[in-house]
Amino acid sequence: MSGPRLDLAGRQAIVTGGGSGIGAALCQALVAAGAHVVVADLDGAAARRTTERVVGPGSASAVVLDVTDAAAVQAVVDEVVGRAGRLDLMFNNAGITLGGETEELTLEHWDSIIDVNIRGVVHGVAAAYPLMVRQGAGGGFGGHIVNTASMGGLMAAGLLTSYVMTKHAVVGLSLALRSEAAAKGVGVTVVCPSAVDTPILDKGAIGRFHGRDYFLKGQGVRRPHDPARLADEVLEAVVTGRAMLVAPRSARVTWLVGRLAPRFTQRMSIGFVAKQRAMQAARAEEAARLASGSQKL
Repeated sequence: MSGPRLDLAGRQAIVTGGGSGIGAALCQALVAAGAHVVVADLDGAAARRTTERVVGPGSASAVVLDVTDAAAVQAVVDEVVGRAGRLDLMFNNAGITLGGETEELTLEHWDSIIDVNIRGVVHGVAAAYPLMVRQGAGGGFGGHIVNTASMGGLMAAGLLTSYVMTKHAVVGLSLALRSEAAAKGVGVTVVCPSAVDTPILDKGAIGRFHGRDYFLKGQGVRRPHDPARLADEVLEAVVTGRAMLVAPRSARVTWLVGRLAPRFTQRMSIGFVAKQRAMQAARAEEAARLASGSQKL
């Protein structure tokens, strides 16, 4: 990581969704910087794999955590404080995606993504922020909260309505909390990456939706962003006290265009949705043709 570095020796961190993707990369970056990291994930085996793979002067331990359970999130925070005396860094990173036509979403779909992507972040904030305020009461470093949102939290795109809604909420929560927390020694950063090379690109499809194609073509990139590079950028954002990290550079350009020319961006979004529907229909027709040919054999 280039630029100023945060001295993380002895710092205590929690990373939700730490079993894979951005979360696992954050755990590696934190351990490399000397922190002790609690790798929290609904998938306990994945969390343990992360602890086995991270290397550096810091350390890591695994815990099974369902971020939709407020009491369970509080218990993880309390365990860290009981063991180490404080919590320095809270990464509310766990998230899911759902993609497809909005009329195909059930109330159960809406509930599941709201529970993880919004309530999961709220539970992390509710457990960590009051503690960090107390830690910063003497004028020192109270702690830092990092919430993982998405470019979807800055720009709206069809076929991804539930995900976009939740990530806009995370951005709003983070920026509002930052203005309140600044005088209390607590930092807040929201992370808004474009497509990152994680398993989430291939999950959450409803109907004909094809996530990897959607995310890459929608953001005009051939390759998704490297999660290890993003993790370094996140730590640098923490060091420099940035309110928002939009990465990579191409995402910042896209966001700027969206702010300067919203009507043009909306027309582009409508056109992109039309192309995605056509691609999905063609893919379905090809699959049906192949299946028909296989049955004839």
